[in-house]
Amino acid sequence: MKPIVVGIIGAGRIGRLHADNLRVMPCFKLKSIAEAMMSEELLTWAESRGLASVFAEGEDILNDPEIEAVFICTPTDSHASWIGRAARAGKHIFCEKPVSLSSEETSSALQIAEEAGVLLQIGFNRRMDPSFRKLQQLVRSGELGSPHIVKITSRDPQPPGEAYVRSSGGMFMDMTIHDFDMARYLVGAEVAEVYTRGANLVDPMFGRCGDVDTAVITLTFASGAICVIDNSRKAVYGYDQRVEVFGPLGSAAADNCRPTTVEVSTATSVTRDQPEHFFLERYNQAFIDEIAAFARSVRLQEPLICSGRDGQQAQLIAEAARESHLTGLPVKLTAVTGTGARVSEMRTM
Repeated sequence: MKPIVVGIIGAGRIGRLHADNLRVMPCFKLKSIAEAMMSEELLTWAESRGLASVFAEGEDILNDPEIEAVFICTPTDSHASWIGRAARAGKHIFCEKPVSLSSEETSSALQIAEEAGVLLQIGFNRRMDPSFRKLQQLVRSGELGSPHIVKITSRDPQPPGEAYVRSSGGMFMDMTIHDFDMARYLVGAEVAEVYTRGANLVDPMFGRCGDVDTAVITLTFASGAICVIDNSRKAVYGYDQRVEVFGPLGSAAADNCRPTTVEVSTATSVTRDQPEHFFLERYNQAFIDEIAAFARSVRLQEPLICSGRDGQQAQLIAEAARESHLTGLPVKLTAVTGTGARVSEMRTM
């Protein structure tokens, strides 16, 4: 298919990752990149990739009539604004998660994109992980029966820095939001209730930032299915990413990915490689596959693998998880109103 001409707004770690992937995919033509924090290091990086167009203002990308789609890889608190501006400029949009840190901003951004008639895909790349896709296909095929229990373990190898934590929206919005989306993706139903228990067991810095570093979240779905998510900001053995789906006809599990499958057995021990170090290694193929899917949606009108509404639902669950943590009570998700605001109520155990 004809290459899609793309511009990237935001050239941090994730923006550069997408840039490197876009450059080697024939379905895309990466024309330009914009980064407010211009530096010599950025210019050197862009030159090494053959990128001649590097701007300090994202508007320069939106004003380019040749560019058909934009990748929004800026800090989270600017996502909604860029979605609105890109949509009004008639560009299709790929936006990193979450859509925003505010339900109202997210609703407004989604409405603008819908009214503009542009596609909006949210970067929940784990949907394209081959193992997790296989689990979802097993559920959809009915091979396991309707899910009864889903267990998701997601633990980072090391905690982020304080500056990042203070701007990230907290664990539930920044980290667990991937798991909230994965739970919806696997179960195929909406979450009806959220209950959270969080703690500071890794680093007191998280407490100073008003956040947690360890949590267990229970999601109850409208279908009756139950999902248990456990998170930690520090797993000393590597990036721990495991999922199990249990149903009336059987269960299926996706284990950690490791550099090799070699297992060494001796008289004193049985050993194998530790899990992949972090998300860049663990989900490398998923990052490629998610933007390939975006290209097919733009050119071939295939359904988006993760729509703006999917992003909104994960964000609402994240907000409910934080509310439950702060109050110590379950939070019911009863509806999403026409304006996108969450209708919730706290209830005692």
